[in-house]
Amino acid sequence: MSKPTVVLLHGVGLDHTMWEPTAALLADRFAVITPDLPGHGTRPPVSDGVTLADLAEGVAGEIPAGSHLVGFSLGALVAQYLALHRPELVATLTSVSSVCARTADERASVLARLRTAEADFTASAAASLKRWYDGTDVDARWVARTEATLLANDADSFLACYRVFATADAELGPDLGAIAVPTLAVTGENDPGSTPEMTRRLAAALPGCRAVVVPGARHMLPVERPEALVDSLTTFLGECAHV
Repeated sequence: MSKPTVVLLHGVGLDHTMWEPTAALLADRFAVITPDLPGHGTRPPVSDGVTLADLAEGVAGEIPAGSHLVGFSLGALVAQYLALHRPELVATLTSVSSVCARTADERASVLARLRTAEADFTASAAASLKRWYDGTDVDARWVARTEATLLANDADSFLACYRVFATADAELGPDLGAIAVPTLAVTGENDPGSTPEMTRRLAAALPGCRAVVVPGARHMLPVERPEALVDSLTTFLGECAHV
């Protein structure tokens, strides 16, 4: 009997390698697919004006029908779009460290980070590492790998994708209630950007969604706390999809 398929979508400026700790814990029970989003990793750069729909349709061909779709940060917005517009691909939807319905202050904060990236790409990468990893016990080698991935981006392509990340929650928000598959939302207690409050907002917007907040964790849950993430995910899939 074939294993159920889990597809893991990474965040902005990252690539499929960020999922290695999580994928290793899932591999015994699931067929795990970790594609690169357009403009990331092995994919060519994207052009200015790229949209959430472009990113989603650009990765849809790598997602088998009926997959358990897990998106992290920007990848969560892509996953939500696919659950709405390509429902045949999505058996369940898990949003990890996802933004949702940013307030005016939250939107101003992310747009300020975008302006930092436009002005000084290297400084933006350093600020991301600080926001994601400061105060955690993540191995320094992982922090260095994340830094190398960020700095390897084509800057213009990164900025185009970051603009999607900064704005697409407003585009998705009015339609989230139409998502018809089982849903889970997970974030870290100390995530300053994809806050527990945002995860609770997302759970309220998605029919029947469960919110999970991982104590003491920051943004990079798949690297910092893969065991806790996999525990939440496999419990959810066992209860909702019987896998």
